[in-house]
Amino acid sequence: MTTERVATPHGPVSFAMDGPEDAPAVVVLAPGAGASMRHEFMVAMSEELAGFGLSVGRFNFVYSEEGRKSPDRAPVLEGTYRAVADHVRGSMPGRPLFLGGKSMGGRIASQIVAADVDCDGLVYLGYPLHPPGRPDRMRDEHLYRIDRPMLFVEGTRDPFCPIATLEDVRRRIPDSTLVLIDDGDHTFKVRKASGRSTRAAWGEVASAAAGWILAHTR
Repeated sequence: MTTERVATPHGPVSFAMDGPEDAPAVVVLAPGAGASMRHEFMVAMSEELAGFGLSVGRFNFVYSEEGRKSPDRAPVLEGTYRAVADHVRGSMPGRPLFLGGKSMGGRIASQIVAADVDCDGLVYLGYPLHPPGRPDRMRDEHLYRIDRPMLFVEGTRDPFCPIATLEDVRRRIPDSTLVLIDDGDHTFKVRKASGRSTRAAWGEVASAAAGWILAHTR
């Protein structure tokens, strides 16, 4: 793993890269709300995806870098992700680039791509389609403006993304794939009754993401 600081319009943030330098593709993952790039899920995903031969970048949003708990407003989150994406594209030119993240991190990736940022695909690990129990507050309109392939990896117990609701959304998206993690919650944690550990479920998440990325690598 290599670490560095990346300049953004809102202040420098920490950035880490795992995986081989000659990887066939690069994926950048942003953390969920209230978490940092050092959250155990983020570390596990980076290590697992790197094990599949991918270059994996992860970073902090500014509020997390500064030790604050509450996420910044959307323009700051988006500006930070834009700066990181530009940094990766500049330092690894010509490499297929996939953007995404955990929950809010994936949503912010989708918002900047819906606006104008280019990438080869989007990877959502627990997309926050709406707050739990609040289907009146959907976060889907911008998804229909994206013309890049999308992967949704979702736990079957995730209250932020009921599968039936997500399927309704996906019918309006031209190129999307859904992978379900049985018994997973919003962070893909599973119960003992599932017959496997949470770490095993995280391995399923990484395997699904790596397989999809490699299949979409030109």
